[in-house]
Amino acid sequence: MNVLKQLKQFYWKDRYLLFASIVCLMCSTALGLVYPHLLRFLIDDVIRQEQYQWVPYLALTVVAVVAVKATFAFLHGFSGGRLGNRVAFNMRNALYEKLQYLSFQYYDRAKTGDLMSRLTADLEAIRQFIGFGFAQILNVFIMFTFGTITMLLMDWKLTLVTFVTMPFLVFTALRLERKIHPGFRAIRLANSNLTTAVQENINGMRTVKSFAREPYEVEKFTVRNEEYKGSNIHLSQTWANYFPMMELLSSVCVAILLVTGGMFVINGSMSIGELVAFFSFIWYIIAPMRDIGFHINNYTQSKASGERVLEILNQYVHVKDKDNAVALRPEQVSGSIRFDEVTFAYPDKQPALTKFDLDAPAGSVIGLLGGTGSGKSTVIQLMLRAYNIKEGRILLDGKDIRDIKIETLRQQIALVFQETFLFSSTIRNNIAYGRKDVSDEEIIRASKLAKAHDFIMELPLGYDTVVGERGMGLSGGQKQRIAIARALIKDPKILILDDATSAVDMETEHEIQAGFQELMKGRTTFIIAHRISSLKHADEILVLDEGRIVQRGTHESLLKQSGAYFETYKIQYSDHPDFTSHKEERRVAN
Repeated sequence: MNVLKQLKQFYWKDRYLLFASIVCLMCSTALGLVYPHLLRFLIDDVIRQEQYQWVPYLALTVVAVVAVKATFAFLHGFSGGRLGNRVAFNMRNALYEKLQYLSFQYYDRAKTGDLMSRLTADLEAIRQFIGFGFAQILNVFIMFTFGTITMLLMDWKLTLVTFVTMPFLVFTALRLERKIHPGFRAIRLANSNLTTAVQENINGMRTVKSFAREPYEVEKFTVRNEEYKGSNIHLSQTWANYFPMMELLSSVCVAILLVTGGMFVINGSMSIGELVAFFSFIWYIIAPMRDIGFHINNYTQSKASGERVLEILNQYVHVKDKDNAVALRPEQVSGSIRFDEVTFAYPDKQPALTKFDLDAPAGSVIGLLGGTGSGKSTVIQLMLRAYNIKEGRILLDGKDIRDIKIETLRQQIALVFQETFLFSSTIRNNIAYGRKDVSDEEIIRASKLAKAHDFIMELPLGYDTVVGERGMGLSGGQKQRIAIARALIKDPKILILDDATSAVDMETEHEIQAGFQELMKGRTTFIIAHRISSLKHADEILVLDEGRIVQRGTHESLLKQSGAYFETYKIQYSDHPDFTSHKEERRVAN
């Protein structure tokens, strides 16, 4: 029950629906006790005594009981259904909100398919149990209690003899719960792995087809599907072992009743009507006891699902605001950035940055160059507070960014990632994503600066054209220019271009860079690029290797030095006329 206690916040505010559902179910259950008494009266007082004038009244009584019982059953279903859906709605919102604020460190390990499974299948299991399962389990105990009391009042000796197998029924049910809970955990995990395999395959379908790896993907899915099938079969075997035992114990209970009750009727201590009523009562008790396996099934599924949901809800948020964090006001931000002796390492990895120093005055342009894993992107991630730094500090206008509210910090930064992501929506909505209120004129202006306006106007619906999932239907260069326009429309104090022109041709890159020259005025700009052409106009260029700065300076000063920058320049410009002149300058300088 610890899982239900932790989830109490989601259903307790609607407890009136829970109580209404339970009360209506109890009333419906209590009315079921009337039928055995009507049978006893029909046999002993009507048929045996030949008082047939009571038959119409008995018929009307049965109809009335059925009508009232059906009314309570409807109210139970209505209240339980409404409760379950409200709980699922609240939990789904809470889960989605928590996922929005979990740090990058969590998503470095999380799998999309697994998260989707928790938001759908696991929530459905919880909805079913809280809406109906909890009341049904409680109803089992109510039926057992009501039925037992009535039977004891009728004949306590026969009741005790008949109930000799009941402890074994209870023991079997409890033993089942302990066995099937790990099974449901395994099924949920296997289902998550299966969902992840499908999701990754669909997202990577172009890659799969380009490498002709369809057979491999089919085999990989088959393995995941086999694991899921195996988990279900194992659980089915557990159920198969359980039901025969419950059936046997139930049959023994009924056999004892018939033998003992028959002897009581023969010796005259019990009437035939009482035996028939007693027989109805024993099934009134045995039926829910046999169904307790089904209810335990629901309970165990919801327990396993609740544990998976709580893993997200209780997940620690590594990056969050301090209690006394201050909010930035745009008019007070100039955009100067300083890294002071910053050291950072990703979990279980070597340091990505070591004693990193950088001073970027407001309005300056900083270029970052280096190979894969050199720490370029880490600099940007730390500036956004995607992770917490281990040592040192990062200052924005002299304020430690850990003392600034994260939302207002990121509102001052616009970033164009190397890997472009577009939402399945209109181009207009994708460009305007970074701002709540934006005019069409601002959208068009940003698009023109990003050299995206012309190709957008050639699309069937222009800015109202809906792009496919992840921007399908657009070329890599078109997607990247839309992403650049999305960053520009924020009118940021700090602009970050993470290899932003890598997917465009040299001519388009030149056009975009020309637009950037105007845009970057008065803004602190960080440019991560592999092309020297994107960096040569920077006020300072930092060359990184394994998290350390190995060279720094302007384009011209770095070309006069031996090192990684000149080697990169030589590779990219070996057939360019400027390369010969720079080579001659280096020879004269040496």
